[in-house]
Amino acid sequence: MITESIDVKNILGLQLPTDPRWVNLAEMQLEEILTDHAYCEQKAATTCISLIQRYPDRTVMVEELAPIVTEEWGHFRMVLAELKKRGLQLGEQRKDVYVNKLLEFQKKGGNAEDRFLDRLLTMALIEARSCERFKRLSEGLDDAYMRNFYRRFMESEAGHYTLFINLSELYLPKDKVRKRWKEWLDFEKEMITNLEMRGDRVH
Repeated sequence: MITESIDVKNILGLQLPTDPRWVNLAEMQLEEILTDHAYCEQKAATTCISLIQRYPDRTVMVEELAPIVTEEWGHFRMVLAELKKRGLQLGEQRKDVYVNKLLEFQKKGGNAEDRFLDRLLTMALIEARSCERFKRLSEGLDDAYMRNFYRRFMESEAGHYTLFINLSELYLPKDKVRKRWKEWLDFEKEMITNLEMRGDRVH
């Protein structure tokens, strides 16, 4: 169970916390943030399916990710239900600049194991940043119901982040994983510093 005192850097590894003002922007654009959140959950489920399809021989990973697919799709349905309850529509999917920049940082050629590692670390980083953003919402929103709504998502994303790191260290040497993970964290910090802060996006 993740407590409210979750440490962004020591627990999630992230080098730069989200500006607290982002919550205020998100609160003013609730329909947009819920729409983006829904698509984030959908993409998380489909990415896990893609990993299973691409690496069926990684038995432990397949067994670990199978229930995550179900969980992420359940989250997608939860956000859809929240939109419906509020009389809001699921809008169109928008370009995810944050994720696209992470994909650009992935190794494309060379060693197949390096590419496999980067796919897992990309997911770990997305889950870590999502957890951190949901933490902000769970603490900063004025609506007590929505604070609790996002607390549940925060706890789930923290577990997913840990899973992807653990899977990386299961299949590859720990020193290799930790060296590349540091490179990912440094890259993400620089990227976040230069990204426009938008309240209609989870990332």
